[in-house]
Amino acid sequence: MAAPWELRRLTGPAADLHAEALPDAPTRAVWVLEATAPALVLGSTQAEDLVDRAAAAAAGIDVVRRRSGGGAVLVVPGEIAWVDVILPAGDPLWDDDVGRAAHWLGGTWRSALADLGIGSTEVHQGPLACGPLGRLVCFATVGAGEVTAPGAGGRRKLVGISQRRTRTAARFQCAAYRRWDPEPLARLLGLDRERGAALADAAAATEREPAALVDVFLRHLPA
Repeated sequence: MAAPWELRRLTGPAADLHAEALPDAPTRAVWVLEATAPALVLGSTQAEDLVDRAAAAAAGIDVVRRRSGGGAVLVVPGEIAWVDVILPAGDPLWDDDVGRAAHWLGGTWRSALADLGIGSTEVHQGPLACGPLGRLVCFATVGAGEVTAPGAGGRRKLVGISQRRTRTAARFQCAAYRRWDPEPLARLLGLDRERGAALADAAAATEREPAALVDVFLRHLPA
């Protein structure tokens, strides 16, 4: 029988939250993270010269880096549900295949969203689907296990999931926006009008309070 989920609620600057280290002997855990200031979070392999530093400084937005892959995410307090899920190697939910590893997690988010009246969602189970922005922005690319919703012109990303794996555990970092406003992110990345329009069409918002969404998600975690 699998161990119960350990719950931690952490508040602080985004850089500190991303720097939170896994324990030496990880067990099932969920970290509910709340940033105290806005930050642009780059994926582990992204170059820092992607960012318009002058625009970031003018807006009072920190530029930080996470250790998991994927594209940039704009974190704004009160506007994003941010949850890290820790799964130890060998857990019944563990999958050695990186492409399948987050399918169960996407299904959990999908069930939580349905409980809040958000239907017609799907868990992406195919290969990485890069749109016009490539891998630049997390919510402009859809990877395995992530959740999409219907939108004009096709499906839009609703829940983003990145992962970092070690010998002992996987750390899945999940995010969902309360509202989707692409303009600040487009400005920080210096996107032209055409790419800004593509960003606007790439993602969807839950239109739910982040705290309420997280609480429902916690209730749907598998035993």
